[in-house]
Amino acid sequence: MNLLIASNNSQKIKEIKSILKDRFDNIVSLKEAKINCDPEENGQTFYENALIKANEIAKHTSFAVLADDTGLCVNSLNGEPGVYSARYGGDHDNAKNRNKLLEKLQQKSDRSAYFQTAVVLRYPDGTTFAADGRVDGRILERETGGNGFGYDCIFFCDELGKSFGEATEEEKNAVSHRSRALRNLLNKLKYN
Repeated sequence: MNLLIASNNSQKIKEIKSILKDRFDNIVSLKEAKINCDPEENGQTFYENALIKANEIAKHTSFAVLADDTGLCVNSLNGEPGVYSARYGGDHDNAKNRNKLLEKLQQKSDRSAYFQTAVVLRYPDGTTFAADGRVDGRILERETGGNGFGYDCIFFCDELGKSFGEATEEEKNAVSHRSRALRNLLNKLKYN
């Protein structure tokens, strides 16, 4: 079975390929499949956004499609940035997104937060499977580490005892929200 990852984010694609490589014969990105499609993610939840992407991209391929939506949710900000994580301070501008979040948290004592991912796998016949994953932590006061992407360098992962920006790829993949969502998806696929 061939799989198309509904993303152009190279770090995300690498992470997904490393986790799903044994389940699919061939895994390609939108760029590799030469598909130029960027559906509007106007859902109210991570699941809704992932489903929107999966259904829209499926119109352009005969492959199974894997779409995800991920966000950082900060408890003292009522879940912000949430579904707006990628465009919180500027559309897919990681530095602006982090800066806006750090500014909003300056007067907050509760910096607890979690990353949430919803994944949707849509087969060519329209059958879909969904799963989610979460990892808890807190927002640091400044950036640490140069690994990862997005908010990784300001997210302190409780389980690792360090920021995702300081974690190796293997360490992050062992506990990350996306890896947990993908592993939960793989468990569902075992029984179907």
